[in-house]
This record gives sequence, structure tokens and C-alpha cells, in this order.
Amino acid sequence: MSENDTKELTIEVKDLSIEKEQHVDDLLRFLEEQLPQIEISRSGNEIGVVMPQQMSIRAIKLRIKKFLHRKNLTDKFRPISYKTANNQGYMIKEKRTLELTYY
Repeated sequence: MSENDTKELTIEVKDLSIEKEQHVDDLLRFLEEQLPQIEISRSGNEIGVVMPQQMSIRAIKLRIKKFLHRKNLTDKFRPISYKTANNQGYMIKEKRTLELTYY
């Protein structure tokens, strides 16, 4: 793929790697199998994705949600989109839970 017809996306997996490092490796493998047209690289807690220009970034979010569902992690984690001046992507964040105790 040439530089003009690609775009870059970042997926932060800090919270997911704290839970279990194997989940991050499984996510990489799942994304490679589901979307063979993307290129994936990992550096620390960030996954870099190079994808074709015409492909929607929501396709990545959908695959992340499918992965979390298959691993039964939907009650713990969710993908959140973010956009900064120099990059955009998704964070896999831990869901906040509210625990109420009754006396």
C-alpha cells in the first residue's frame, strides 16, 4: 500500500494488558484473521494499525467488540474512541462499576 491510500490508527490496550497479557496477543491474532487487508504492529501498550483509506475505522471498533464478546470480557471492558491532533484510534478501557452496599 502506498502512503496516499492508507491511514493510521492506534489502539491502546493498557487496561487489557493489566488484566492478562494473553488477551492482547489474542486480540492481535483475531484482528489479523478478521481483517487481512490491514497491517498490525505492537509497541508496548499500543497497537498500530495501517489500513486502506476507503476502510472505515468503525470496522476496527466492531472487530474489537466482537473479540471482547467472544472472550466474555464485555462486562469488564469497552472500546472508546479518541482523537488528538496527531493521531486517532481506540482505547480499550475498563468499565466503571458501581457497587452499592445495603446495611
